[in-house]
Amino acid sequence: MDYIADLHIHSRYAAACSDKLTIENIERAAEEKGINIIGTGDFTHPKWMEELKSSLKEGAAGMYHAKNGRINFVLSSEVCTIYNPDGKGAKKVHTCIIAPSIADAESINRSLSKHGNLGIDGRPVLMMPAEELVNEIKDACKEAILFPAHIWTPWFGALGAMSGFNSMEDAYGSAAKHISGYETGLSSDPPMNWRVSKLDRYSMLSNSDAHSLPKLAREATVFDLKEPSYKELSNAITGNKNIRMTVEFYPEEGKYHFDGHRNCKVSLNPEQSKRYNGICPVCRRKLTIGVMHRVDELADREEGYTPKNAPSYVHAVPLIEIISQVTGKGQGTAQVTGAYSKLITRFGNEMNALIKAKPEDLAAADREVGKAIERVREERIKVTPGYDGVFGIVELFKDAAPQKVNGQRTINEF
Repeated sequence: MDYIADLHIHSRYAAACSDKLTIENIERAAEEKGINIIGTGDFTHPKWMEELKSSLKEGAAGMYHAKNGRINFVLSSEVCTIYNPDGKGAKKVHTCIIAPSIADAESINRSLSKHGNLGIDGRPVLMMPAEELVNEIKDACKEAILFPAHIWTPWFGALGAMSGFNSMEDAYGSAAKHISGYETGLSSDPPMNWRVSKLDRYSMLSNSDAHSLPKLAREATVFDLKEPSYKELSNAITGNKNIRMTVEFYPEEGKYHFDGHRNCKVSLNPEQSKRYNGICPVCRRKLTIGVMHRVDELADREEGYTPKNAPSYVHAVPLIEIISQVTGKGQGTAQVTGAYSKLITRFGNEMNALIKAKPEDLAAADREVGKAIERVREERIKVTPGYDGVFGIVELFKDAAPQKVNGQRTINEF
């Protein structure tokens, strides 16, 4: 049976995150979005852990449940490791952790607390190599699942342009054997990652990395599980199997897709950037090298390559964003939120509306929004790529040539 999972989110205790990210609100929003399995986020933070202990009850299958009991929670967190092995610059990696129980999460926390103050931020900074992090977590809980967060982002992705690493082994050393998968991040999608053969043996995961409730499930992974249990989820990720598909941002919309300089308003594709030797033509400083460029550097396959038996994927634009563009009103306005609520009521959840609903049903519910969703499904939209921390711009009513790649699922395949 298919279960839609978003395993990397944050709580209200993480920097730059909404104070509305409470368990009760996350549960409600997850159901609205169509998520079946969701990470708690930030279990390393002491105050959040206390809220998790008081708000969640463990189910029979190793998942946790909150008030309504319909959403499956797993203990999850993201940590930042920083170390400077040779005095030539700090190496920074963000790593996601999933633990099988609150007791195991607390055991991990006791170990990690020796390397930094866990109470400062929901995503703590730990002064240790990523290799040591993984080994200590595995010593504390051998069933923990570990994978690099947003693997391609410039400063904190394990393979990002500023990381200094070109492989999992570079980033995690001998502990790379304990890495089960990797998170693509908003600025890349499956076809980009398929170009790098050394990633084939890892599970490709997509998650929202949400800092607010509306951002939940902007990316997600669909697992084919016998039941929603920690064991089934772990077997799927560690065995690189039973991953049916991923729901993806258009990678151009991610804020590190192209190279560029935010302050200089310079955005360049990799070829343009190379012509400038990676130097900003305005300020003459080094450009921030984006995900597309970095994938090109490590790729050993041509564009369009699809591995045998690779999971499929679909690009999506959040429903609230679609309604906002259709109406010309802000995403927080009563007109937009009202239309959103009506569509959720009609189709059950956002994933149903964006991915599964038939065109005629969408048209009957809201003709203009239905047309916009069809344009997204058919890739008939324009996306101005993001760069250097600036999100890309989606324009639903400007055509771009369809660029369907092998492995991308069409609506008729659901």
